[in-house]
Formats: sequence, C-alpha cells, structure tokens
Amino acid sequence: MEYGSGKRKKRILFAVVLLLLVLAAAVCSVKLQEITVTGNKNYTEEQLVDLVFPDNASRSTVLCYLREHFGKHEKIPFVEDYKLVLKGFRKAEIIVYEKSVVGYVSYMSSYMYFDKDGIIVESASQKLPGIPWITGLKFGHIVLYQKLPVESERVFEEIMNLTQILSIYDLSVDKIQYNTLGEAILYLGDIEVILGNNDGLNGKIAELSDMLPKLEGRSGTLYLDSYDETRTNPMYTFKPRS
Repeated sequence: MEYGSGKRKKRILFAVVLLLLVLAAAVCSVKLQEITVTGNKNYTEEQLVDLVFPDNASRSTVLCYLREHFGKHEKIPFVEDYKLVLKGFRKAEIIVYEKSVVGYVSYMSSYMYFDKDGIIVESASQKLPGIPWITGLKFGHIVLYQKLPVESERVFEEIMNLTQILSIYDLSVDKIQYNTLGEAILYLGDIEVILGNNDGLNGKIAELSDMLPKLEGRSGTLYLDSYDETRTNPMYTFKPRS
C-alpha cells in the first residue's frame, strides 16, 4: 500500500510540474501587441518601437517585465533613458527621455551633437532631422561628453536663445552660420537670412515667419539686419540668386 501511495504522489507531482510548465509556456507566449510612445521628438514612434523591440521574442510580456525591473536598457543614440510601462498583458507604453540637443558641428567625418551648455552628447555618422548644423565656430580637439572648446562660451547661450525662438515660430533651419562678428546667418533650403546682431532677435524671426510663405520656391538672400521694432511698415531687401 505504501508503495502504491508513493507512485501516486509521484504521478501527482509530475502532473503539477507539467501543468506549471504548460502555464509558464502559455504566459511566456503572450506578447505585446499595442505599443505607444510618448516623449519622442528625434525618432518616430515606429523607429523607437523597432529599437526597443528588435525581434518578436523581445515583445514577450514576461521578458519585458523582467528586463524592465531587473535588467538594463539597451543604449539608444540621442536617448538619455526610457521607461517601459506595462498596461496589461498585450499593451505597453514607452516613455522616452531624449537628450537635449540644440545643434551639431562637423568634425573628422562625424557629426558631433551638443546641448545648451555646449557639452558633446552624441557622435553620429548621419544627420539628425530638425537639428541645425552650426558653422563658423572655431574649436580645437573634440571629446565626447565634454564641452565644445570654443573661443567664447557665450555662443552656446546665443545658439540656445536663437533655436528656442525658431521653435516658437515652428521654423526649422538647415544651418546657422556665425561670422567673425558673432552674427548669425540662417539657411532654410535655398533661402539665406542675414540677421545681423542679436538685438530684436524675436522680432526678426517673427518677420521671417511672416515672409517665408511669399518666398516659397525662390532662392536668394533676405536681409533682416535692418530690422527696427519702432517701424510700423518695415521694408526688407531680398536679393534673388542668379
């Protein structure tokens, strides 16, 4: 009788273990189907989903939970970190914390992106859409995660101020060039914009925003260095490119 009882216990134990394995396999087979992304600016939602989940196996809900709480995130260029919030067995949200980037300089066949303080935060072989190329700066050897070694660090404040104003008016420029006087020249497609000094910068960009629709399809140089906020009906020179 004891022998038969022992066999039954083994069968029960085997059945329980088998059931647990089946349940574990079933749970692990559940994968995320609906994924939303917030906080992204430099990447599209599709790009970030592909970066966080490079293959179908990485979408396993259980693996995602374990990776989020006990593992480390893969490094993503221009992303400081991200958080994966599970909202069910098949739904999740990726909250992205992107690095603050205001511009980039070209250096040794690479594009070196820097933040508002002039710290080089990323090096890339491709241009990031929406980030202006900054030219005219004189600098020495560049080291990643260190400040761009320019002659005057005040230029970083000026770049930050200019890019913020451009953002207010929803204007995206390809390049910002600084001349020997420290004055900015904007390049938007085939349009070159002479801003002059930093006085009345907000007003100059406002004028540019109003005039751009009229300049669509044209190429040349727009002179806003004559801007005067006291003038009620200002006139500006536009020289077409021959």
